[in-house]
Amino acid sequence: MNKRRDNRGRLLHNGEFQMHDGRYRFKYTDTFGQEKVVYSLRLDHNDPVPPGKKRTPALRDMEKQIQADLFDHIATNGGNLTVLDLVEKYISTKTNVRFTTQKGYKTITNILKNDPFGHKRIDTVRLSDAKLWLIKLQQKDGRGYSSIHSIRGVLRPAFQMAVDDDLIRKNPFGFQLVEVIVNDSVRRKALSREDERKFLKFVKEDPHFCKYYEGVYILFKTGMRISEFCGLTISDIDFEEHSINIDHQLMKMGSGGYYIQKTKTDSGTRVIPMTPDVEECFRKIVENRNPPRKEPIIDGKTGFLYFDKDGKVMYSLHWEKYFQHIREKYNSIYKVEMPVVTPHVCRHTYCSNMAKSGMNPKTLQYLMGHSEIGVTLNTYTHTSYEDAKAEISKLGIG
Repeated sequence: MNKRRDNRGRLLHNGEFQMHDGRYRFKYTDTFGQEKVVYSLRLDHNDPVPPGKKRTPALRDMEKQIQADLFDHIATNGGNLTVLDLVEKYISTKTNVRFTTQKGYKTITNILKNDPFGHKRIDTVRLSDAKLWLIKLQQKDGRGYSSIHSIRGVLRPAFQMAVDDDLIRKNPFGFQLVEVIVNDSVRRKALSREDERKFLKFVKEDPHFCKYYEGVYILFKTGMRISEFCGLTISDIDFEEHSINIDHQLMKMGSGGYYIQKTKTDSGTRVIPMTPDVEECFRKIVENRNPPRKEPIIDGKTGFLYFDKDGKVMYSLHWEKYFQHIREKYNSIYKVEMPVVTPHVCRHTYCSNMAKSGMNPKTLQYLMGHSEIGVTLNTYTHTSYEDAKAEISKLGIG
């Protein structure tokens, strides 16, 4: 029986064939029982590349990869999915997600649509490719650490899904992000107790901003997210049980209007106790409410606490601007630089103050509505030398 040979006299293996134009072909059956064919201009990796042609893998190198995939029941060529295809498939498995999460998914798919990386076949993406792409996003495209963290937060589980589906062997995004790119995000700083006191005193005594004092005070003394605070209604304030029910937040979708959304995480749904001073602030807010003649109803909820001059429910952007204007006015009057104060800085300040006062971290995690204790514990990194000195002194060491 004659063995098949190529035009150089080399024996061809089962499934190999040299075509009339000189190309080599290998025919095989994949893990799904479908007949597949691959081609190459070279049989062996030592063969020269024909003049004017691009260097591609030799046929027998491709065969080795195919045989390994068949042995491990891995779909050859990653099921021919691109990175974009994979991410879209992963996103399709995420049901009942929040509107803001959907927007984040849309942003990531748009990035992949316009980036060559998104059109790479998933089985060709190596660990170094994934790292270099994230570096490129930061150094060339100018994306911040938090943005890249979100992008990688989708790609890593998407590629893990491909591993679990036997499309690829390894997850190229299974590395620590801080090992690859620089964390250039601005760390939020809690106000010192002295700056907090000065800021509150200024708001209380200012003839224009004093009408927001109770709201600012509550933000500093409860640690609520601003969207949670804006979403509160009269029925959420229980003056008999001295508690605040937090199970939703108020959001605004650009020109699309207001909507009610669940808390940021399941842990965000909580009931927090009111201290007497916070309760007094809520009583004043309810007493001084000035709703329009026809109270707004947003997704079935009504009785909101604050309204702007047009009778619309105040949402997070209102408060962001008020805090900005308060700080600017304070700095212009006292000719000093008050640290940046935002509604989220109030939340961070509350968490830091409670941590420094010795509150049980798990209790603080509950009050903050953090889904993971690590987020709460990170607050302790804001302690200073003076905090450490006071703690050691309290323990009587030395």
